[in-house]
Amino acid sequence: MPLLVVLGFFAWGAIKFLGVRTWIVVLIALFGFWLSHTFLAPAIESGTRTSVTVINGSHA
Repeated sequence: MPLLVVLGFFAWGAIKFLGVRTWIVVLIALFGFWLSHTFLAPAIESGTRTSVTVINGSHA
């Protein structure tokens, strides 16, 4: 299942059950896409991969 579909389900759930406003979800998504095209993208990717490795407990 593509990541965008999973994120879409989370966004739908946040809007439906948590009362998050739609414009906030759109703003966060747009900010994420903008941030992925900056010089911070490699640091964010590295930090995310390290966090997933720590949480999963695997050392690859």
